[in-house]
Amino acid sequence: MGHLDNVTPAQQTRALTYSTLAFTVCFAVWTIFSIIGIKIKSELGLSDTQFGILVATPILTGSLSRIFLGIWADQYGGKIVYTAQMLITAVAVALLSFANSYIMFLVAALGVGLAGGSFAVGITYVSKWYPKEKQGTALGIFGMGNVGAAITNFGAPILLVAVGGAWQNVALVYAAIMAATAIIFFILAKDDPVHRQRREQGTRHESFIKQLAPLKHLQVWRFALYYFFVFGGFVALALWLPRYYVGAYHLPLATAGLLAASYALPGSIFRGIGGWLSDKIGARRVMYWTFGVTFVVCFLLSYPSTDYRVAGIDGPIEFNLTIPLWMFVSLTIVLGFFMSLGKAAVYKHIPVYYPDHVGAVGGIVGLIGGLGGFFLPITFGVMNDVIGVWTSCFMLLTVLIGIALTWMHFAIQRLESAKHPEQHGPRHLPEMEELHGTRTQ
Repeated sequence: MGHLDNVTPAQQTRALTYSTLAFTVCFAVWTIFSIIGIKIKSELGLSDTQFGILVATPILTGSLSRIFLGIWADQYGGKIVYTAQMLITAVAVALLSFANSYIMFLVAALGVGLAGGSFAVGITYVSKWYPKEKQGTALGIFGMGNVGAAITNFGAPILLVAVGGAWQNVALVYAAIMAATAIIFFILAKDDPVHRQRREQGTRHESFIKQLAPLKHLQVWRFALYYFFVFGGFVALALWLPRYYVGAYHLPLATAGLLAASYALPGSIFRGIGGWLSDKIGARRVMYWTFGVTFVVCFLLSYPSTDYRVAGIDGPIEFNLTIPLWMFVSLTIVLGFFMSLGKAAVYKHIPVYYPDHVGAVGGIVGLIGGLGGFFLPITFGVMNDVIGVWTSCFMLLTVLIGIALTWMHFAIQRLESAKHPEQHGPRHLPEMEELHGTRTQ
């Protein structure tokens, strides 16, 4: 804890504030295809599968880069890595405006995806400023930068109209904002105390290979599965819902973006509450709440639109049974809220179990979670093209939650058994005479 001896609350707040603002901008850029992708789909005549691949491609780069960026942040300090990552991303977003074919869009999207790698850098940087008992809250507040998805879903359609409907101009505005954020962060942010102490003492950082050592633990991969749903599922739906509303409910793009933002907003801003709850009542209990509620919500959202015909006095009566729009939106808000709690709870575990390898473990967990944001939109598009049922995306999420909840429960049972072996004596309840005998002794 020596590296925190001279750290003041004001310095902690400063680091957390600038990191969160930077992550918000990065996340807004990372999900830019959720809006401009619909315009590109229309221009190129893409199928839903091709659209799913397009919006998911930045998620792939953002996911794969997390483990490297996280380790580099551990080794060289979050300030310099964060700044470099944002500047490179800004260039990639600007180059996006010159793409004119589907292949070129996919290549450009790979560069845009570096914005998603900022998460691994940010959690490594922020965790170095706080003691263990406050890291859940701090990382939860930092994770509120996910609100960038809501900003894009809500603001990008407005910006699109303001710039005359040219998505290329939207990309250029985003690139300028990203570059400005990188410069501001570099000027105002400070080196984290661990990196500063290491530099003053001349201590060498661990090698890249040694930083990967914790990945041999199955527990790390279990955390990653949790994050595959709570974060990967969140990103996937944030990208997919505008298309869902346009296709399933025939809404205009601006309205679809606004309703999608109503899901992404609680899926982001309540992450701080999730971190606070994880500090107060335990991350394990928060994860049970998350998986329990989201399983029920996704199951309800899985009900497909169905046409019915029943006999009537004047002939057959036909009607369609589907979830009303107001109910669908309400359920997605509940879903986003509990996903936000779960995202914070997952990352509460990491600095507690692996304090010296936050970058590596946080990177691999973020990588797997991000891969969920890559594979799920593609799968949604394929299922929609093949099955033709819009709610099939929620059917898939219901199955994923069930698997994660089951694995978590049995893993916790094994941990408790190892911790309290005395609880695994005779399984039968004592007979009444045994109880009476015990009381009379």
